[in-house]
Parts: sequence; structure tokens; C-alpha cells
Amino acid sequence: SRLPGSDCPPLAPPRLLRGSFAPGSELQEGWTMAEELLAEEEAPMDTEGLEEQLLAGMDEEQLLEGVEAEEQLEGLEEEAPAEEAELGLEEEAPAAAAEEEPAAEEEEEEDEADDDDVEVAEHLKDAVEGSLRLKRMLSRDEDVAEGALNGKKKKRKLDGEEPRPIIQAKVRQLLVKYGAMQDLVMKHVLDQCSLDELKYLSESAFIPNKFDQRKQAAELCAQHLIQLKERKLGGGSKIDVVSAFKNRWSIKPDQEKLLRGLNHKDLRYVMNTFDGTSSLEDVVNEASTSVEDEENTENAAPTRPGVKAMSRFNRLELIDPLADCAVFGDANLTFSLNLAHHRKDFGHVGRVIATTFEEVETLRERYKEIDESIKILEEHHAEVYHGVDCTRIAIDPRFEGMEGKLGAVYYNFPHSGAIQGFFDSNPMVNWRHENLMRLFFRALRSFVKPGGLVKVSSNSGAVGVRYSYIVGSAIENEFTHVETMPFMEWHLHRYGRSYGDRRDVYKRPDAKNNQSYNAQNANADMVYCFCYAPTGNVLGKQQIRLPPTLKTLTACRDGPFKNMGMGPARENLAKQLHGRFIKEVSGTHVG
Repeated sequence: SRLPGSDCPPLAPPRLLRGSFAPGSELQEGWTMAEELLAEEEAPMDTEGLEEQLLAGMDEEQLLEGVEAEEQLEGLEEEAPAEEAELGLEEEAPAAAAEEEPAAEEEEEEDEADDDDVEVAEHLKDAVEGSLRLKRMLSRDEDVAEGALNGKKKKRKLDGEEPRPIIQAKVRQLLVKYGAMQDLVMKHVLDQCSLDELKYLSESAFIPNKFDQRKQAAELCAQHLIQLKERKLGGGSKIDVVSAFKNRWSIKPDQEKLLRGLNHKDLRYVMNTFDGTSSLEDVVNEASTSVEDEENTENAAPTRPGVKAMSRFNRLELIDPLADCAVFGDANLTFSLNLAHHRKDFGHVGRVIATTFEEVETLRERYKEIDESIKILEEHHAEVYHGVDCTRIAIDPRFEGMEGKLGAVYYNFPHSGAIQGFFDSNPMVNWRHENLMRLFFRALRSFVKPGGLVKVSSNSGAVGVRYSYIVGSAIENEFTHVETMPFMEWHLHRYGRSYGDRRDVYKRPDAKNNQSYNAQNANADMVYCFCYAPTGNVLGKQQIRLPPTLKTLTACRDGPFKNMGMGPARENLAKQLHGRFIKEVSGTHVG
């Protein structure tokens, strides 16, 4: 070998030929044995199924050890070139590799500069950060696909949403368990699970049925995980004020019985005052000696039964008469009309801000009476905004100056839009419904005043915007769940409900009794009531459900892809669907 610093060429090892030894001699036998050993060492190893067998038989500690070992090896590989450079032993890199480095740096700079050209005030950045991040991820995924076609290797950047190594190992283990190593949709579902969820799946006997006639295994797995969360959250049907309080503070049965026996004044005092720092019994004793302002509407009927009085208060819509209120996603504006009449009858001076997701031209095609509805709303001093995305109001100039001024917000039967061929529960499209609620409540934090009310109507059995998405998103953004009441018991339930899409052109619901609206069971319709109770703590980055990559969409075997073979038609459909996702998160109405 060559000595360090020497210009002499390395010495070539002596060549030994097969015929250099006498036949039958010990040297000849040793040479033959060495050749056989080398042949065995160089032979390709049959590794098919080996990874699956190893992962299936490993427990959590072994998985962690394996991951840590891989990280240590990567660290050693990174340190090795630096050590060689210090010793002067670094070899010259090929010219091609040197040319690739600037290109890679340019791609990183492009990714860092890739952002919306939207100016957001500093105090509103948190309200819209999740929506902008979601758009960046989808746009970058499109760039990755284009780069692959042009021979450029790019990785999808997840803006800090990358799964931890232990989660990656657990996902591989579960893919082996389910026999789904090649199922990209299943991997997409598992990649977004928490470590606790992955542990549960590993330890439980649950295995999705591959032969289900209606749903793919990935959808069954996603449904199982959602139902697991909903067991902890509670049901989506009727929950009165005491039951909601019980779920929030995990009070005992005897304490619940104590609350149900309080009058309106004392129960409301306990609801507004109890924070867990003192015992519930002490707060109840304080309530009996408290004196409330009799001129305040909330303190009316102080001696009436507490549960009935507070529930009646929510149903009658006795909101702050001075504060503005906003209605989002009101397709034909009939709910906003109902609310405007209600506020006028009660002598309220606060404005009604009625918004639609569609532009007015689309509304005129679907609802012939829309111009008349707008005229009546304006006569009631309401403001009507079209083309409003409720997740991006922080960058909507029409909402400038409304921070902390909304006393009530309404969003009836939210939905991200149906995609032909897919059921709403399919993981390829369901992420849109969950993110709608998460981003909606995060956006409201900057515009609802403390103590302001938010009411979201939905069907308790909906599989698109599930009740757990509504309640869970509200709680994580500091909106306290106050009550879940039946929609038909709500004072504002009589309005002309609509589908909010093309069906409204030819299939109009009855404007009085909703008898023509048969898309879901009216008895299961609920109003989920929340109160904004900010703690003053800085919340972390808004969690979002990651959308599927273009590669995952192309590999999907469900919905419109079910009977479609591999080829350009499948790829074009996946690109069209991916393009629709980008438009939707940009606030552009589709369908």
C-alpha cells in the first residue's frame, strides 16, 4: 500500500494462479477452499421476506435499538469524510458529484423561498399559518412529481411534520402484520398516527379485512382509529350543560348530582368560576353567597332549575346585543336572514356579517331569490361577503379591523365538498374535512372575543366532518364545549337548508320545514355549542392532517381509480385530483 505523503504508486499484490501449485498439495487444497468461501461471500443473498420476518418478531425496545444503531452509523459515515480530510487522506470527488452539489443547494433555496405572496400581519400569522403550510406542502409535492419526470430527485418537505424514527419503525412493523408492505394508502394512514396509536394497533388483535366488499383495508384502519378517539371524547348526540362540564373536568357522580340540583344563578356561577384549583364543593358554597348583576341577560330567572334555564338560554339564542356576529358557509343566505330578523326583533345593535363560499355569479345560477335576500339583509344593516374561506379570514381584507369583536359565530353543516367516486370517509379525501375544522377554529381565535359563542351544526352520524373533528378542533384551540343540543330544538332551525353545490339548481329543499332535505336523518342533526375561553398561553403550531402525495393518489385502488388500470389515464386523474386539492386550500371554490 502507499504511505501517506508518498508519490510512489501502490505496490500491486502478487498474482497467484490456479496452476501455480502441485495437484493434491496442501497449498492447492487451501486455494480451492478460499475460492469457495469467496464465492459464497460474493453470492447475492436471498433477502425476500427477511425484513418482514425480522420486523414482525421485534418488540419496541429492539426497534428502538435498531433505529439508534442506524442513526449512529449515519453519524459515523458523516464524521468519516471530515477525519479523512484532517489526515490528508480525502480522495478527489468525481466531477459529476461536484456539479450536482450546487444544483441541490439551489433546490433547497427554492424550497425555502417557496411561500405564499400574501402579506399577513404579525398578530394574525398564527390564524392562517396552518392553511398556508398545507398549501405549500401540496405545491411542493407537485414540484417533486415534475422533478421526477425531468430526472431530478426531490424529497417532499413536510415543514416539521416528518415522523420520528421510532414511528417509522412501528409503521413498518404494522405493514408487515397487515400484509400491506406495498399498500401506499395504508402507509399514508399509519404515518400520521401517534406513537400511542401505533402501540395500540401493534398490541391489539385488530387486523383490517382485506376482503371487505365496501371499504379498502386502509379505510377500515382509519375508521378504527377514529372510533378509538371518539370513545374517549364521548358521543356526538345530545349532551346537556352538566354532562359537558362533567366530561371536561372528569367530576364524580355525586358531584354531578350536586350540580344538577343547583338553581340557575348558582350553576352559572360554578360553570364560569371553577378552574380546578379548588374543590367543586367550595365553589358551590361560594355560589350560594354570590350576588349577580340583575340587568345582565345571563342572570335572568336566577331561582329556576339551573340545567333547564341554561339549556333554554342556548336554544333561544340570547347572544350579546352589542357584539357583531358572523355566519360562514351560508349558501343561499336564508340562515343569515333568519338571524337578522331575530336580532332586529330583540333590539340588537350588533351587525350580522353574512358570508358565502361561492361568488355571487354562482349563487345567481342556483338561487333565483339570492338578490332579493341580499337586499333584505342590507336593509337590516347586515354586511354580505362572497367568496369567503373561513379558514383564511386573517388574510381577507374585508375582515381587517374585526379582531376580537365577534360575539357569536355560526357555521351550519360544514363540508369540504364531495369528490365523485369517493365516500367522505375515504382517507384520500377525508383529511380535507378534518383540516377544515382545525383551521376554522384556529382562525377564529383572532376574531372572537373572550366569552364569545361559536355554534356548529352537523349530523352526529356524519362521516365527512365528524362530530369528533368539530369538538376536538374546538377544544385544542381553547373553545370550551358547553352543550350539544338537537338541531330541531334550536330557535333558528327554520331556514331553507341547501346542499351547497350543483344539486341546488334542480333539487331545492323546502324553505319552511326542510321536508325536501332528505340527505340525512334530521333527528340526528345536532348543534355543537362552544365558548371561547383563552388562557393566555401560547399555543403550538396548529396540527393538520397531511394530504396524500401524488404518488399515493396514483397507487389508490378505490373510488374513481377502482376499475382503472395503470397508465396515463390513472396518472392524469391523480394529477387532476391533486390540482383540485391545491385550489381548495387556496380558497378557490370547486364544484
